[in-house]
Amino acid sequence: MYTGVPLASAKTQIFEAVLGFLPDWVQITVLALIVLAVVAGWVVKVRRRLVRRRASRAGLPLPVAARQGTGADHLGAYPPPQPGQSGADFLGPYAPAQRQESGADFLGAYAPARQQDDRPA
Repeated sequence: MYTGVPLASAKTQIFEAVLGFLPDWVQITVLALIVLAVVAGWVVKVRRRLVRRRASRAGLPLPVAARQGTGADHLGAYPPPQPGQSGADFLGPYAPAQRQESGADFLGAYAPARQQDDRPA
């Protein structure tokens, strides 16, 4: 008896509809690859836990991959500013040179060459 309420999510229904158009051997291959990817993810996760647990029990430093972190935890070359530096005050390697003229008065290498006037006065 159908009550009008779908039993599966929309994603599941779309997935089943797409697989329904494919031959059986392709369906089985796709499903096997998905299962393999999930199992491989679990294996990697368990291996990382074991390495971390062995290192902590032995008193060894954690491997680089375990210490580094991911996402917002790992900033790499972009660490937060040191105390005393904040916001736009900290430009790091992008800070302008200490003594640099600015504005339209400073043309640097693009300044026009000075011409001497040979006309008699």
